[in-house]
Amino acid sequence: MSYTPVAVARDDRYVVAVEEYTQYHSQGFLVVRGLVTEPEVVAAREHAMAILEGRVTVPGVPPPPPGASPAELLQRFTRVHMLHRVDALSERLLLHPRVLDVLEALIGPDVLALQTMLFFNPPGKGGQGWHQDAYYITTYPDTLIGAWVALEPADEENGCLWVVPGSHAEPIYPDRERGSLMHAAGAFRDLEPIENASHLDDALNTLSRVVAKYPRRVPVRLEAGDTVFFHGHLLHRSHPNASANRWRRAFVSHYCNARAWVPWNHGVPYAGDCANAQHILARGATHLPFAQPAFGTPCAALEHPAAAPAPSPAMAGNAGSAAASAWDPAGHWGMAGDRQ
Repeated sequence: MSYTPVAVARDDRYVVAVEEYTQYHSQGFLVVRGLVTEPEVVAAREHAMAILEGRVTVPGVPPPPPGASPAELLQRFTRVHMLHRVDALSERLLLHPRVLDVLEALIGPDVLALQTMLFFNPPGKGGQGWHQDAYYITTYPDTLIGAWVALEPADEENGCLWVVPGSHAEPIYPDRERGSLMHAAGAFRDLEPIENASHLDDALNTLSRVVAKYPRRVPVRLEAGDTVFFHGHLLHRSHPNASANRWRRAFVSHYCNARAWVPWNHGVPYAGDCANAQHILARGATHLPFAQPAFGTPCAALEHPAAAPAPSPAMAGNAGSAAASAWDPAGHWGMAGDRQ
């Protein structure tokens, strides 16, 4: 066999236990305590506030007006998508070696880094109703996984995640407008379309009927630096932050096996019929194209550049110097209160 993957030893490497692997694949999620260090969490939290307050500028987004109040700052956004394409610290978090250690065991050995989301969720903001992440991000084969890094404690009061253990065994439910999403059309005889995925109101979000089949909904309580890994089919949600003065900042990334075909680029056009050349090879190798990290964060893309087929010049973002060209402010900045 010409390809024999080997986990590279490091002093700080997180070595996954068989029990952890089993829990992830049986329950659909896994919490790893203290995976990201306190200094890294503090730096990420301070950097998030610098972005919100305009002390760190992001391409395509105008700075806030001078003297803007906290309420005025939050009217601009409470979350940011795909920040790793224009921000070095976010790229480092996406490619954090200890996060990749876990992913290498759960879905690897080959890992493709797809997406980042920075959440602020101050008091009174945030929340997202029941949904499945692979409803939004498709990969073929179906290997999507999320990694949710708490930048401060998260609990029921300030809007932690809630998950439905075992619900990752469900298929991806389509909606009437989009039609078949993950599965071949006609493959199921009784896969009923749903309506209003992610809506906070369970009476409108008909995925709540699927949730009702399961006996438990579990709050995922986290301390700063804890990370929850969750399957792309897992039914999960969050509620708006109901605390008086606590934020619920978090950094969330999505990944898949690097051998998967990914026709997804967060709404930004790309050449051809897959967007793999826009996403970073984090671990292992692949026969498909991949992107280089824009800010040079160590990862497999830098170790094995020859593994990527020569991309078309039309493919924006397939090298570090071009990565920011795929940035689309209208598509990547969210308004207050939506998405996890």
